[in-house]
Amino acid sequence: MNIRTAHRDELPTLQELELAAGVLFRNIGMTDVAEHPPPGLEVFEEFRQAGQLWVSVDDADKPTGFVFVKLVDGGAHVEQVSVHPDHQGHGIGRELIEYVGTWAAEQGLPVLTLSTFRSVPWNAPYYARLGFTELPAAELTPGLTEILAAETAFGLDPAERVFMRRPVARE
Repeated sequence: MNIRTAHRDELPTLQELELAAGVLFRNIGMTDVAEHPPPGLEVFEEFRQAGQLWVSVDDADKPTGFVFVKLVDGGAHVEQVSVHPDHQGHGIGRELIEYVGTWAAEQGLPVLTLSTFRSVPWNAPYYARLGFTELPAAELTPGLTEILAAETAFGLDPAERVFMRRPVARE
C-alpha cells in the first residue's frame, strides 16, 4: 500500500469516496450522517496545501482512502478518515492512522486525538484496537471543546460522541 499527499485534481474523487463510505452509516440507520455532504473542495484544498491531507492509493495510483488532520492544542487531531467500501477490511484505515502517527512524531507533536461515535463498531471500538483511549470530558482541551460544540451544533448527540487520544510514539 502506498500513502502520499493528495493531488489537487484528486479532490473531487475524495468527495465521491466520502459519499460512498457513508453507505455504512445508512446500513445502521444513521441516514443523517450518511447523507451529510462531504467536505467542500476548498476544505480539502486547505488541508492539502497545509500538507495535512494524505491518500492511500492502489496499484494504479487511484485513491482508495484518505485522512486529514488539523493541529489542535499542540496535537494532531484526526479530522476525517475515510476508506472506499470496495477497499475496506484490508487495513487501509489503520495504515492511514499509522502514517499520521509517524508524521506527528516528525513534527514533534506528542499526541493524536479524534472524535468519533461511541457505539459504532468501526468507530470507537476500532480506534481502541489501534491504541486510542477515551479522553474524559474533564480533560478536553479548549480546541477539543470547540470541536464538540461544532459537532453538537451540527446535530450530533454529544452522548454518542467520544474523544480519544493516543500518545505519539517516539523513535
